[in-house]
Amino acid sequence: MIAVARLVVDGEDMVLRLALRERLLARRREVRVPLAAVREVAVEPDWWRGLRGEPRSGRWLPDRFCVGQWRHSEGLDFVAVREHGPVVVVDLWPPAPFARLAVSAADAEGVARTIRRVARTGGVGRGRRETRHPAVV
Repeated sequence: MIAVARLVVDGEDMVLRLALRERLLARRREVRVPLAAVREVAVEPDWWRGLRGEPRSGRWLPDRFCVGQWRHSEGLDFVAVREHGPVVVVDLWPPAPFARLAVSAADAEGVARTIRRVARTGGVGRGRRETRHPAVV
């Protein structure tokens, strides 16, 4: 099994953790955004529908994968998507560092449902360490 990016909830933040290969390609370890910045969470059945604009940094291989930043008229997105599979798309409010996160996930519906629930309740509470919810992979 190939290691892939995963979304986790860490206190009041949502964190996109990149696998080693993705870290090397994107030149970053993770993307951290406050749960309060989550505007909308959706699932796109086709991986390429989570992309908008054009690549700015990172690496991409057409019809295979995209990891890194994409520039468009509304700002910057961060993507970690692979071919053949659904993508969790998280649209964000400023002052989040990106306008959107797009991440491939085996259980995209479960991940999206969990992020919606946790974002609505404001996180897992202060003073707690990282919490991995069953559907957040």
